[in-house]
Amino acid sequence: MKAIALFSGGLDSTLALKLLIDQGIEVLAVNINTGFGSTKDRYEHMLNLCNQVGAELKVIDIESEFLQDVLFDPKHGYGKNFNPCIDCHAKMFAVAKRVMEAEGASFLISGEVLGQRPMSQNKEAMQTVLNESNCDGLLLRPLSAKALAPTIAEINGWVDREKLEGIVGRSRDRQLELVEEIGLKDFESPGGGCLLTDENFAKKMFDFIRHDTFEVRDIPVMKYGRHLRLPDGAKLVVGRNKDENVHLQNIANEKYYHIKTLGLPGPHSLLSKSATEADKELAAKIILTYCKTKEDTTYKISFDQQEEMEATPFASRDALQPYTVM
Repeated sequence: MKAIALFSGGLDSTLALKLLIDQGIEVLAVNINTGFGSTKDRYEHMLNLCNQVGAELKVIDIESEFLQDVLFDPKHGYGKNFNPCIDCHAKMFAVAKRVMEAEGASFLISGEVLGQRPMSQNKEAMQTVLNESNCDGLLLRPLSAKALAPTIAEINGWVDREKLEGIVGRSRDRQLELVEEIGLKDFESPGGGCLLTDENFAKKMFDFIRHDTFEVRDIPVMKYGRHLRLPDGAKLVVGRNKDENVHLQNIANEKYYHIKTLGLPGPHSLLSKSATEADKELAAKIILTYCKTKEDTTYKISFDQQEEMEATPFASRDALQPYTVM
C-alpha cells in the first residue's frame, strides 16, 4: 500500500508520515512549492526529517500554476493578509492527487489538525478544500482522524483507525508527546511558514500589484530587503544585511537595475528600470542614507556597473519614511 503525503517540513506533517509508516505503508512525502514558503533553504531540513521517519521526499514547483490559478483571484477570498488559504490548500491537494495517480498510490495524507487554525482548519473549511480538489474520501488526516469521518483508507482497512490520533485544537501537547515517543530530532517550532500570512509581506504585495503586473520572476524580489515606493512609481529594494545583499545580488530580473555604492561599503539595491531621472536621483540619496556617510559629502553609486551617479545622503533616515512600504 502506498500513500502520497503533503509535506511542509513542519512537525505535524512529519508526525503524520510516521503514523502511516508505522503501519507498514510506503509514503512519498511531497513538498509543493508555491514560491512563498520560508526564505531559508529548507531542502536539507525536510530531507533530514524524512530520513528520520523513513519516507522518500519529492519537491514539486507550482509557482506559475499558483499565480495563474490561485493568488490573485481566490474563489474563497483571502485570510487576514494576502493568504488565500482555502484555495491554496485545494490547489495543493489537486496537485497531490495528480502525483498519486502518476505514482500508483491509493490515497493522500496531510498533517492538518482540526481546529488548529480557526479560519482554514475548521470542519467546514476542511471539507470545502476536499470538495474543490475532488479529494473527498481520498485524504486522510492522521493527527485528527478519530475526530473526523472515516476515509476510504480506513473503511477499506488499509489503515488501522485505532492507531491514528484524534487531536483537536491549538495545543501541541500530544504532538510533543509523540516526538518523545519516536525520538524525533531537529524538528521546527510550530507556526510560521507561508509568507502570505505575514502582515508586512502582505503590505509589499498589495503595494506591488497597485503598480505592476506580478510574475514568477518577481517572487524573489519580494522576499528580501527594505521596500520603498518612490514618487514617480519606481520600486526600490535596499538590502538590510550581508545575507540579504547576497540574495539580492543573485536575483536575475530584467525589470530592475542592480545598484552598488562605489568607494564605500553599502547595501546591494534594486531599482525599477522604468524609474524616472527624479526617482533615480532619489534612490541614490536613499541608498547612501543607509550607509555610513556624511550629510554634506558627495558619493558615487553605479547602475548595473555601467551608469554612475553622484549624490548626497539625507541628514536622517526619518526622511525616508514617506517612501517606505516595509
